[in-house]
Amino acid sequence: MSENQISIKSWKSPLGELILGSIDDKLCLCDWKHRKLRDKIDARIKEALNAEFIERESPVILQTISQLEEYFEGNRKTFDIPLRLAGTPFQVSVWKTLLRVNYGYTESYLGLATILGKADAIRAVASANGANAISILIPCHRIIAKDGKLTGYAGGLNAKKDLLELEGAISSPQASLF
Repeated sequence: MSENQISIKSWKSPLGELILGSIDDKLCLCDWKHRKLRDKIDARIKEALNAEFIERESPVILQTISQLEEYFEGNRKTFDIPLRLAGTPFQVSVWKTLLRVNYGYTESYLGLATILGKADAIRAVASANGANAISILIPCHRIIAKDGKLTGYAGGLNAKKDLLELEGAISSPQASLF
């Protein structure tokens, strides 16, 4: 076992249970506890950070819970939690681009791929989007099909719909900020 430890704590959001994790005063995990591929995502994070999970609170986890509560109450549109991204360079580039899709807006998978200069790699971009382990804060829920339909989300399509409704994006026309 490595000496590094990722503090983890479960938290029940209004839309489902999340697992939150932090290491070195940064959030590395905010994901749907019962998602498909949970074990694979957790293994990737542990390997990338050379660390093991330990159930305990941390200041970053408590700060994240506070900001998520504000978000779900409709009182927060952005997050200022320090993040530690655990993925391949390509995945990290996709996740950093997701951070540019503002509250209340959506972008298509094709649009996201185009912004990354990878329009011919839309499936790889969509796969990286789906591998995001810091849900809500890194807003992968804001990525939709080019025809406006909701597709794929680790928390389920109902959670994706509810998040977009909370943000006022469902009834708004698709808009890109890129």
